[in-house]
Amino acid sequence: MCNCQKQDVLLPQVVKITKIRQDTPDVKTFFVEKLCGGKPFEHLPGQCAIISVPGEGEAIFSITSSPTTTDHVEFSIKKCGQLTDVLHAMEEGQEVALRGPYGRPFPVEDALKNKNLLFVAGGIGLAPLRSVIEYALAHRKDYGTIDVVYGSRSKEDLVDYQALTELWPAQQDTQVHLTIDRAQDNWQGNVGFVPAFLEQLALTNDKTVLLCGPPIMIKMVLASLLKMGFTKEQIYTTLEMRMKCGVGKCGRCNIGNKYVCKDGPVFRLDELEELPNEY
Repeated sequence: MCNCQKQDVLLPQVVKITKIRQDTPDVKTFFVEKLCGGKPFEHLPGQCAIISVPGEGEAIFSITSSPTTTDHVEFSIKKCGQLTDVLHAMEEGQEVALRGPYGRPFPVEDALKNKNLLFVAGGIGLAPLRSVIEYALAHRKDYGTIDVVYGSRSKEDLVDYQALTELWPAQQDTQVHLTIDRAQDNWQGNVGFVPAFLEQLALTNDKTVLLCGPPIMIKMVLASLLKMGFTKEQIYTTLEMRMKCGVGKCGRCNIGNKYVCKDGPVFRLDELEELPNEY
């Protein structure tokens, strides 16, 4: 049955996986469409959605594709538990349930507009930032310079390698800076962790920073950014990993007087500084 009517974000819709791309040994990107074709919903960069497999469970994931993608949405998912194991075992043409989108997006239409942008990511942390990067590239005249600083354990763990090495660097005033944790024979780029690499690059601090990655990386990158002269008002991050129901009902994402799923998941650093030390 075709589900072409406008969807209630509280109600799951059955969707079809039309393509699966193996990005790394433990990350796959799933291309999802309505049963009758086309995008399941419209979203903004930084928003999330809940994928469920009946009998197996459900979880919330960042929407990886840009809103400018017209015929599908994408989710880059790391294999790390029961539900993700099931998803990684699925094949093109199979169906899952989907609901959303949820959360406050990155402010691409106001606070980020006309700004130089610096994206800093580690590992699967590139996933929620990719939607913003590709949105900005699709509206290139609305933004200043774009720098992407991204690190992973190895070359094989870099998510969406073609975009990183071919597509994004070919765009106007766009640079991609890659690093891996340890040296390997087939790697000619930088070796080292993201915070130290960021300081080595000595980028100017006239940029708005969008940051996502493992908690320890975020903590160390924040220290590096402040050392480089960035202010807390210049830095955005996303806490989507704390989200559960997506609509502020279960209370699992509560921090002080905020609900990550309704007041976030995107927060500016100075906003987080006002919250209890729980995040």
